[in-house]
Amino acid sequence: MTAPGGHHSDTAKGDPARRDRVPLATVLAANAVSITGNSLTLIGVPWFALETTGSPGKAGIVAFCAALPVLVSAIAGGPVIDRLGRRRVSVVSDLVCAVALAAIPLLNRAGLLQFWMLCALMAVTGLFHAPGETARSVLLPDLAGRAGTPLSRAASLYDAVSRGARMTGAALAGLLVAFIGADTVLYVDAATFAVSALLVLAGLRGIPSAEPLRGAPPLSPAAYRADLREGYAFLLRTRLLLGINFAVMMTNGLALSWSAVLLPLHAREDLGGSASLGLLVAVSGGCALVGALVYGAVGHRFPRRPVFAAGFLLTGAPAYLTAAFTDTTAPLLVAMAVGGLGAGVLNPILTTVFYETVPEELRSRVGGASTASVLLTAPLGGLAAGFLVERTGLTTTLLTIGGVYFLASVSPLVFPAWRGMDAPRAAPGAIPSAARAHSPKVSRSEPWPPGPGRGPEGTSPRR
Repeated sequence: MTAPGGHHSDTAKGDPARRDRVPLATVLAANAVSITGNSLTLIGVPWFALETTGSPGKAGIVAFCAALPVLVSAIAGGPVIDRLGRRRVSVVSDLVCAVALAAIPLLNRAGLLQFWMLCALMAVTGLFHAPGETARSVLLPDLAGRAGTPLSRAASLYDAVSRGARMTGAALAGLLVAFIGADTVLYVDAATFAVSALLVLAGLRGIPSAEPLRGAPPLSPAAYRADLREGYAFLLRTRLLLGINFAVMMTNGLALSWSAVLLPLHAREDLGGSASLGLLVAVSGGCALVGALVYGAVGHRFPRRPVFAAGFLLTGAPAYLTAAFTDTTAPLLVAMAVGGLGAGVLNPILTTVFYETVPEELRSRVGGASTASVLLTAPLGGLAAGFLVERTGLTTTLLTIGGVYFLASVSPLVFPAWRGMDAPRAAPGAIPSAARAHSPKVSRSEPWPPGPGRGPEGTSPRR
């Protein structure tokens, strides 16, 4: 088609379908950039702590200080996210994290950084990171509907992008730590958070579901307590979500012990340094990306519970046990690759279950409650691992934590509540009568459209 005057008409700017895909693409891109930064943190901060303190116990304390505020903000943040607006919370969260992370190398190079300052700055990043991630994730159903993308596919894409970013960030972090130092890596990490904030600021402007709730009562202590109670009440009376959250709560603490203390220490002492660490995390992330993409393509053909159980069994314990019995990279690389494939199916299934189960009006509150519950053990994971290594040695610690991980990962096969993963559900957005009775009469300027062909999605354990 040509416009008058012989020029091609500019359909890109006026194409509603293309415009409707921009917000979903923005959230995916912002998450990719932010999670790349998380991978830099995952490797750069433990390495920085080990280099500057020389103590696994102190590295564990740093991990504790980063994880505990995440729990606090997740417990308290749900009602605040809705009233301040998801776009605003995401932007402020990323900007605060950027400033806190940049301050660490700045203070270190000025000779002013004390251990307590490192702990405090990591606590700031932990306090602000969880609300930003929750704010972006609960937008997924609305943005998928606008883009005309089935929710199960959007969830798999969301997780695949996250896994790919984690893989890229880990490989980059390992090389950067080796060549320019752990403190310089933290500058790059800060820049990724700033870029994520700019993407969300520009790309989600004018999206009603990203703006503050309309008609919501002021956030008085009584209203805040009521909102908070509503999120936890929904979680506690939904047996499937409760079972999922308990299992993920256990394994998240164990996983943090691995990423913050055990794997960096094993790489530093036995595997040749940060480059090996980056390779291991990158391969695990790459295989998780493959697992998420494969599940997004064919996963709807299979029942969720057995697929989830198989992935859960492969994800954690094999890597701990392999690391306990080898001081070379290749066997652990194989174990982490297989575990990555298993991990790739977990979040798409859980995201599907969550969004299928929780009505839109409650997602920020239930999402905050869910995030808080799965993070209850996280502050203790790195702390316990650091001190356990100092008292019993690395091998004993790996065997102990690997055994506990295995026991937690068999829960989908043991407890009846998990059968609900494959049970028929109400259409997303439908509010159960019990929830409706307690739901505040507030709404966004545009409700989330259920849309045809939208599957479930769920409570993502951020791994």
